[in-house]
Amino acid sequence: MHLKLLLILAASMLIVLAACGRLSVLAVSESDAVAAIAAAEEKIVLSYNAVAEADEEGANTTALLSALDRAGELLSKAEQSLSAGDFDSAVSLVGQSQDTLDGFVVEAEALTEEAVREGHWDLIVNVGGSVVGTVAVVCGGFSVWFLSKKRGETGGVAE
Repeated sequence: MHLKLLLILAASMLIVLAACGRLSVLAVSESDAVAAIAAAEEKIVLSYNAVAEADEEGANTTALLSALDRAGELLSKAEQSLSAGDFDSAVSLVGQSQDTLDGFVVEAEALTEEAVREGHWDLIVNVGGSVVGTVAVVCGGFSVWFLSKKRGETGGVAE
């Protein structure tokens, strides 16, 4: 009877410790944490390159840079946890960093495409406006020349 009560008490304590997070049932190894951090670093580099390209095209990358900064902070904390030997926290922080960058590259590419379209539209407006302005100046100049020539022929009075 005492043995049965002791086993129940021990099992209850294990359940309480696991529920409180004091006992990790599925421990993460150092190699798992290192691999997760390496994958996160690669994703951050890809994300950074996508933002750099969007920025080159003139896209508004403020929100993307903020998310990238947050992901970098989480990765830095994960590396600190790894150095401290807290592999579970390291993997958890890497997961949060990865979640921050979900859909990031797709969003950066969409902003890049939008900036390219706007750049083309600006080019069309600038070139079109310049052509129309040039034609207006040439036509206006020709009209003034023609009228002044006509006035010169009639003695200054237009007929």
